[in-house]
Amino acid sequence: MKKVYYEKVGRRYVPVCEYDSDFLDAWPRGTHLVTCHPGGTSRRYNIDPDHAALYAAGIVAEDAISRAIQDASELRPTRTPVTPAQQRAWRKLAKELGDELCTLQGASSRDIAEAGVRAMKTEVDRLMTNAAVRAAYEQFVLLSRLTQPQTDLE
Repeated sequence: MKKVYYEKVGRRYVPVCEYDSDFLDAWPRGTHLVTCHPGGTSRRYNIDPDHAALYAAGIVAEDAISRAIQDASELRPTRTPVTPAQQRAWRKLAKELGDELCTLQGASSRDIAEAGVRAMKTEVDRLMTNAAVRAAYEQFVLLSRLTQPQTDLE
């Protein structure tokens, strides 16, 4: 169903946006992974279907990984007190940088976690080029499926 929304401008109605349910549900060609979790949804497009479980695990782990990175990288006081020379150096730095001093920042915990998952995917792709590794992975998947408890929904 296609629907056009209009806005009144002066005495005329002008189209401002369209809603198309067919277009909304359209996906590009390829294999895609959609994960839904409390507070969000994640979509990864054109993934290798053989690695879907790994990608899903990585997506689920991103939140936990980013929390762990954030907790581990919190600023905390050192055991040694700041010396007068360090205080002078800090003041000089603050004077030189001015308002820019507060804009110093590193990557977010989420960016770091996503980079870790991307690195994991790259490493898996590299490993799966080896026939023995791929065979071992396929055996692992088979055994995992055989040992999972069956539910009435399956």
